[in-house]
Amino acid sequence: MTLPQFYAQDLARLDTMARRRGLALPRGRDFSSNDYLALAGSYALRDAAMDALERGVPMGSGGSRLLRGHRAEHARVEEDAARFFGSEAALFMSTGFAANSLLFSTLPQKEDCIFHDALIHASAHEGMRLSRARSQPFAHNDVNAAADAIARWRASGGSGTAWIAFETLYSMDGDRAPVAEFAELARTVGAMLFVDEAHAVGVYGPQGRGLASALQGEEHGIVLATCGKALGCEGALVLCSDVIRDFLINRGRAFIFSTAPSPLMAAVVNDALRLIAQGDDLRQRLRTQVDGAADRFAALGIAASGSQIQPVVIGDEARTMDIAAALQNEGFDIRGIRPPTVPQSTARLRISITLNSGADDMDALIHVLERLL
Repeated sequence: MTLPQFYAQDLARLDTMARRRGLALPRGRDFSSNDYLALAGSYALRDAAMDALERGVPMGSGGSRLLRGHRAEHARVEEDAARFFGSEAALFMSTGFAANSLLFSTLPQKEDCIFHDALIHASAHEGMRLSRARSQPFAHNDVNAAADAIARWRASGGSGTAWIAFETLYSMDGDRAPVAEFAELARTVGAMLFVDEAHAVGVYGPQGRGLASALQGEEHGIVLATCGKALGCEGALVLCSDVIRDFLINRGRAFIFSTAPSPLMAAVVNDALRLIAQGDDLRQRLRTQVDGAADRFAALGIAASGSQIQPVVIGDEARTMDIAAALQNEGFDIRGIRPPTVPQSTARLRISITLNSGADDMDALIHVLERLL
């Protein structure tokens, strides 16, 4: 069998499992994006980009950060982000995926072990795959399970550093991690923390600093703040200590050998940080919509997630995709999510509540969902 034949056969197999993916342009009312505060298309960020272009900020960097690609905009966003989030330092990366790949593949050493939430993002798994350290999952959001796993590792001779990795808000379930309890566990057992704030930054915490804002500045914590969701931009900020930032610059292959992110995007991210710092009204509007949606979903017998991410678990993959297609035909941009992105038998609609859609849109969606379900 030739490789093209293998590829075709594998795609055909995905077809039979209702798992073949395809690209679809945005269409209809937004119930799928991560643009929670509707900043991505805002005039505020358009103006920020225009202002940056007018003062000569280039689109591209022209090289890696260690060569000629390091620009004043990169330095500025890192300095301002560290000040805003309260960390000692920050490092700007092109995407959250690249940042997680960098962190997990670079920081844990051969004698270490990474204990991670069972539902942590694929980007963390990619980084762990490249890491020299061992990795071990623990039950979702279960601090006791993490503690037990670390204790068993120590008892079996584990002598390196334990790393505890989790997300503060999970992208497919919309539920929150017990951040304070994980932080206390890390302090008790002398572990390091990887905390991914991708879906929380901008939406939660004082001035939108996230659900782990209380951890900023702690030596044992590394926090990832994604810029491509509530901030409406692109990229990610690694919030850490000076020594960890310096180590990533010197030892992180994903940083050393990557072309630097766009200086223009770095400049716009800086403006987005100012917008979320002053965005209490946006967060309140989103909170009002989330609370209103919870009542509407409850009427359908669907338990509210308590966040801007609302799953509707269908189970059967083919039926999930059929319902998603029907919703799209009715003018609602909602996508079906299937394994392996989510666990087996939990295929679902992932409904995202953003300021791009209002209460009337939600009422219309619930009406159609009631009929389809």
